[in-house]
Amino acid sequence: MRVYIALIQKDSGGTFRVSFPDFPSLVTAGDSLDEAIEEAEETLESVAGDWTNPDGTTDLPIPRTIEQLQNDPQFSDAADGGTIVEIDYDAAE
Repeated sequence: MRVYIALIQKDSGGTFRVSFPDFPSLVTAGDSLDEAIEEAEETLESVAGDWTNPDGTTDLPIPRTIEQLQNDPQFSDAADGGTIVEIDYDAAE
């Protein structure tokens, strides 16, 4: 099982936006924190099943640990004021 980090931020309209640092183009949202987490799980499962890298390979990105992400200045800036959640992904499902 892989564990991906999701970053959840509440926008000014009250929507909880979810992004994945290891899947830069993957975003989803929910009307509550719980809904955003559910959407993150469903979106990751859906996208990972059909994932294709720019070079044509289908290997999923290797998930970075929270420690690795904390050393990424871009992530640290984006995470300020957000909620960090671990999302499990099991390719065997």
